[in-house]
Amino acid sequence: MDRQTPAFFHRGPAPTTRVTFFAVLSMLLMVLDARFQYAEPLRQVLALAAYPIQQVAAAPVIAYGRLADFFASRSALQRENEALRSERLQAAPALLALEALKAENEVLRATLAARSKLPQASIFAEIVYAGRDPFSRKVMVDKGSQQGVQLAQPVIDARGVLGQITRVHPLLAEVTLIVDKDHPVPVQVVRNGLRGVVYGSGDGATLELRHMAANADVEPGDVLVTSGIDGVYPRGLPVARVTGVERDAAAAFASIRCQPAAEVGRNRQVLVLTAGEAVPPPPAAETPARKAVKQKRARKPQ
Repeated sequence: MDRQTPAFFHRGPAPTTRVTFFAVLSMLLMVLDARFQYAEPLRQVLALAAYPIQQVAAAPVIAYGRLADFFASRSALQRENEALRSERLQAAPALLALEALKAENEVLRATLAARSKLPQASIFAEIVYAGRDPFSRKVMVDKGSQQGVQLAQPVIDARGVLGQITRVHPLLAEVTLIVDKDHPVPVQVVRNGLRGVVYGSGDGATLELRHMAANADVEPGDVLVTSGIDGVYPRGLPVARVTGVERDAAAAFASIRCQPAAEVGRNRQVLVLTAGEAVPPPPAAETPARKAVKQKRARKPQ
């Protein structure tokens, strides 16, 4: 039986020897791996085993980055949205003005095209404001006596008859619209030549073909044009279209409603027509003395 006391510290190879051994072993393994790729399967196995650990360790960093990107993108989108809204609001007046100018340009082109088709001269005018009386349909145009505007001249737009000059100032003129209550316009049905007179109904939007017999040949859809027998409106200008006809056997006249051809209350550019065809004046009324002379001559024996 060995009764020797064991050494308090177990001593192996010297530290220098260990470092040298492991250094040589490392160099040998590095050379063998570089030349013959002996450690590649072991490296793949270790990488596969360490992948879940790497993902778990990197998860907080990845989540933080994605969350930061989300809030940064949202803030950037909100700022961009606000900037776009501000630009849109700033551009809105210009866009609205452009749309208004486009519509006005189209109306102006149509008015000038209608002007070129008229046989007589015309004065281009623009409506500046409407009349102050809410019960009448009158407007003021920016042309007056200094520009050659006279009383009773007809006013049209690109679609048809709009009204008549009823008052003239040096730089302005008043136009009574055809939709004004009881404003008469002699017309003629294009389909059959039947003549009549349309009046404003008073609602500011429609016309009435009055004093037509209950059996008059007027149907919805008939086009009414100026007859020219009043010496004011030239013959053949569009006035209205018949929208409804009501006939009552107990009534002497038919109720005929019409829609104006002109854009009453919508347009701004109009044409004031100057004197057209010369209309002969009506025959002078016979005086009582002249009438008595004619009767005396008629009674004189032959």
